Amino acid sequence: MNKFTFGCGAIILIILFVLVVGAIAIAGSYNRLVGMQQTVDAKWAQVQNVYQRRADLIPNLVNTVAGAANFEKSTLIAVTNARASVGRVQLDPNKAPTDAAQLEQFQAAQGQLSNALSRLLLVSERYPELRANQNFQQLQAQLEGTENRISVERGNFNEAVQSYNTAVRSFPTNLFAGMLGFQPRPFFNAQPGAEKAPAVNFDFGNVTATPAPAATP
Repeated sequence: MNKFTFGCGAIILIILFVLVVGAIAIAGSYNRLVGMQQTVDAKWAQVQNVYQRRADLIPNLVNTVAGAANFEKSTLIAVTNARASVGRVQLDPNKAPTDAAQLEQFQAAQGQLSNALSRLLLVSERYPELRANQNFQQLQAQLEGTENRISVERGNFNEAVQSYNTAVRSFPTNLFAGMLGFQPRPFFNAQPGAEKAPAVNFDFGNVTATPAPAATP
């Protein structure tokens, strides 16, 4: 075997070694991205679960409130319409959205419902018999607990998305992530004015309120 043949064989072995190492690295990165993507989808499913729980509470809440004498019908209509709007925004509950516009639409509909519910609870303060209603008290407590869970689950979702997006955009994973179907995922964003508390003024039967936008992590 001459030196030329030996040299060619060595080069081929080096190339094969580099290819094998590269393939192993890509496979490892792929598996890691798959795991992180599934974590994002799982967190999204939890977000959907708590939002669905809130939607399920609303019919009973509306029926209970509607029993109060002279309760503002416009407030009940606003809640009912907002709930219907949420139902028209169809997103896969088991797969986190990849389109930022779709998530923004979903968030806007949920924010509208949050505002309508805030208004309903504020107005209910004008009805002592409603505040004394045990069923209403239980529904209000469940709703408040659900709102807290929504905030927590949205925060968990954003954390998972941040970790996933960081991995997708980091070198050298970003060189092949897109080709393998891994695209960055959108976050839940804070609503404008979310940092402001609602302004409430009770004046012997008149309520002036500016409900706060939906709670966000």
